[in-house]
Amino acid sequence: MVRIGDVSEQIRGVTYGKADATSKSTPGYLPILRAGNIGESGITFDDLVYVPSAKVAERQLIRQGDVLIAASSGSLSAVGKAAQAAEDFAGAFGAFCKVLRPCERVDARYFGHFFRTASYRRHVANVAAGANINNLRNEHLDGLILRLPSFMEQKRIAAVLDQVDTVRAKRREAIVLLDDLARSIYFNMFGNLVEVAEKVPLSSVANIASGITKGRKEPIGELQNVPYLAVVNVQDRKLNLSTVKEISVSVAELERFRLQSEDLLLTEGGDPDKLGRGTLWRGELPVCIHQNHLFRVRVMDREDVDPVYLNWVISSNYGKNYFLRTAKQTTGIASINKSQLGAFPLPMPPLVQQREFRARIERVEAHQQAHRIHLAALDELFTSLQRRAFSGTLWESEAPSDAA
Repeated sequence: MVRIGDVSEQIRGVTYGKADATSKSTPGYLPILRAGNIGESGITFDDLVYVPSAKVAERQLIRQGDVLIAASSGSLSAVGKAAQAAEDFAGAFGAFCKVLRPCERVDARYFGHFFRTASYRRHVANVAAGANINNLRNEHLDGLILRLPSFMEQKRIAAVLDQVDTVRAKRREAIVLLDDLARSIYFNMFGNLVEVAEKVPLSSVANIASGITKGRKEPIGELQNVPYLAVVNVQDRKLNLSTVKEISVSVAELERFRLQSEDLLLTEGGDPDKLGRGTLWRGELPVCIHQNHLFRVRVMDREDVDPVYLNWVISSNYGKNYFLRTAKQTTGIASINKSQLGAFPLPMPPLVQQREFRARIERVEAHQQAHRIHLAALDELFTSLQRRAFSGTLWESEAPSDAA
């Protein structure tokens, strides 16, 4: 068991002023990585800033095997994020980050995997909390304890974790590619929506209702707690049910706001990117209602409009442009009301075309779901292997020698 500080060098980030930085690649300037460049699958190289190369010391240039860590953030969930450099990078990192550079006693991949473990994240959560901003000090990282088996065993462990991680990455890539396929299907079938002459207002084929107000006066009488969906739960054509809150409602309120299968949920506003964001409810919970910052659109005549088609039209660029054009906007905030939503000019292709689109999209979604199930199993396996690897039990049933 060794201290991280005994097997790695800790390097501070580049300090620069706002006037020193530019968002464009410029001769004599070097790119700088920031916390936003630390992703679940590694370091990303978009949204870079560039600073004069004179401000960057040689040792601050990113090397293969370096572990880049977000050391300061207003968000406790962001501080401590870590990713390992897969190769040398002709750039450095900002002052709100740190780099840990492993020494020759440690296999770099083994070292990098440690900073993805649940035990590391728990350590960060315990030590980083501050009054106004969350910080990881030098001693918080240097004092971490790492199990250090023989170098050959480190390499074997890293190889096992890398193998599972590679398959996980391929599953995630497949899910993204299927998203691209679905968008391509939509564009090929309905890419000329703006040019469609025959349009009807959305309100002529749908019932629109806003949801329950959380801060209302609680009704008198028989109440029950039920889950409700808020803006954070509704994403573009998908739901995020990782956190679902409950609220006490009367029988009448439950009857009024209870979601039915294939109700379309839309956000009324906030940041412009949240405007008109929506997805279909598929009965993911036995009982659920929706908050007043969400609109529920219920198609009344499915011989006119298929809900899947409706969801895709509203979330398309055509739909988003309509909402941005008609929304009430203040500084950084945009919102729509029920009348503006009801007046949405909905192109009406033949129902047989809408249903063909639905069938094709559902086949893509079925493939995606199969990949998600497999990915969840791989995630569970990866977590188990991590725990066993860094507790020294991964090879307990068969402990090969270095010579093997």
